[in-house]
Amino acid sequence: MDKSFKRSALFATFAIFFFIPVSISVPFIHFHGINDQCSNVEARSFTQLLRNLSSSPGYCLEIGNGEHDSMYMPLMQQASIACEKVKQMKELSQGYNIVAQSQGNMVARGLIEFCDDAPPVLNYVSLGGPHAGISIIPKCPAGAVSSRPFFPCLFCLNNNRAKRLLSYSQEISEYMEHSKFLPKLNNERPNERNSTYKERFTSLHNLVLVMFEGDTIVVPRETCWFGFYPEGATAPLLPPQKTKLYIEDWIGLKTLDDAGKVKFVGVPGDHLEMAHDDVVKYVVPYLQNQFAFSS
Repeated sequence: MDKSFKRSALFATFAIFFFIPVSISVPFIHFHGINDQCSNVEARSFTQLLRNLSSSPGYCLEIGNGEHDSMYMPLMQQASIACEKVKQMKELSQGYNIVAQSQGNMVARGLIEFCDDAPPVLNYVSLGGPHAGISIIPKCPAGAVSSRPFFPCLFCLNNNRAKRLLSYSQEISEYMEHSKFLPKLNNERPNERNSTYKERFTSLHNLVLVMFEGDTIVVPRETCWFGFYPEGATAPLLPPQKTKLYIEDWIGLKTLDDAGKVKFVGVPGDHLEMAHDDVVKYVVPYLQNQFAFSS
């Protein structure tokens, strides 16, 4: 066989192989809730379940030592640690998805909005996240103090990092003045609004907001959709589209919704009690997107 023909045939074969499109599943990270850690059975099992159902690589991202730091480390610091960890994970360098549970959503959103030079977040699935704050301390009678209080009581008595997240809605002026995290996260302070936070949040491909219809921990449960009460009142309960955050589009929720990228999902059950079929229906599809490369 002529040598030049051999070389041409070899080059053609190599070129065909080189430009074969290859699909790689987008990885995801999982943020657990308060008083939990990645090594605990439930958190570990949930991460593994999502891996199995989606066939995508996934990682539970731990902040500090887990349980203790989830309660006592300031949320801004938790978000900062998450930011640095994500930037160090080569697996996430092309982009990734997030699934967050309960308070883990505060860390997730801090990561999305505050983290500079980070890989992009494509889809964000929020399970029971107190996005607009909560109006009462969960399972803790007003003013109750004891030597061994239920952990949310202990948490609330010893932390001032998010007044509305962990106090009463009518204390709006005190909340706006003293809370260091939630007003910044929601771009609530008129003189401190940051367009970068909005730009980063609206870059999401999909935002899935799951509310548990029997939730007794996150009150009001509609906070999972960014719904809340009017300022200084405990009634009426405003749906997300009637809040100032949405109408004035402080973080881009309206922009995302207008683009059809927000899914407001209600599922039966108490806080984080999500049926297997609902996980399959509302979570897994947003973990199954893929990157396409030429190799």
